[in-house]
Amino acid sequence: MSSFGFGTLTVALFALVCCSGSDEKAFEVHMRPEKLIVEPKESLKVNCSTTCDQPEVGGLETSLNKILLAEQAQWKHYLISNISHDTVLWCHFTCSGKQESMSSNVSVYQPPKQVFLTLQPTWVAVGKSFTIECRVPAVEPLDRLTLFLLRGNETLHSQTFGKAAPALQEATATFSSTAHREDGHHNFSCLAELNLTSRGGDVFQKHSAPKMLEIYEPVPDSQMVIIVIVVSVLLFLFVTSVLLCFIFSQHWRQRRTGTYGVRAAWRRLPQAFRP
Repeated sequence: MSSFGFGTLTVALFALVCCSGSDEKAFEVHMRPEKLIVEPKESLKVNCSTTCDQPEVGGLETSLNKILLAEQAQWKHYLISNISHDTVLWCHFTCSGKQESMSSNVSVYQPPKQVFLTLQPTWVAVGKSFTIECRVPAVEPLDRLTLFLLRGNETLHSQTFGKAAPALQEATATFSSTAHREDGHHNFSCLAELNLTSRGGDVFQKHSAPKMLEIYEPVPDSQMVIIVIVVSVLLFLFVTSVLLCFIFSQHWRQRRTGTYGVRAAWRRLPQAFRP
């Protein structure tokens, strides 16, 4: 066989293989919505569909409770109820003996509903340290949570939490700072932000009630000594004046009582004994 004939045969075989493979139509499987996020115990509706004209079989696989609401040849509509934990849903269809599937993660979330702020101490001298603590109970998932410790509109500290943190625990952020005079003119607060945009959700925010610090100027030691001395002298003078007033009042009372007694005795004497 000539080289020309051999090459022609090779091209023909290659074209036959390609053409026979192209007869098998590829198909796709879709799930709507693609990103699923719910609060605990909630329900959601999921649609599984395919581009195959006449699928042999199809459905939704999950460990959760499901109800088939409606179906056609190329789609099935389900209700998933009582979702209490993160899980995975699988939509699958079989077309011409070939199966395709698509998975989607279901995320359970719980937004921050309570945010507590603590200032310790609440009455602090300029130059002394104080601590800001923010607590947020029962938030899920923690890896999407950020706590912002604020002074007015200024962020003093922010903290995020890793994926290893267990769910529904109390999230806490603390920050220590040095008191300044202007701190007494600002509100301190905490902002809890749960960002679920990467999972198809929204951004949930919750502020704590604002609190203020009582700032005072520390008194120097020398000034404190002067104050103690002045207070001691004033106290001594006060006590002395009280004692003197008491002594003089008693002396005056005795003098008046003595004079009145002689006059009364003189009046009681018989007229014969009077000169």
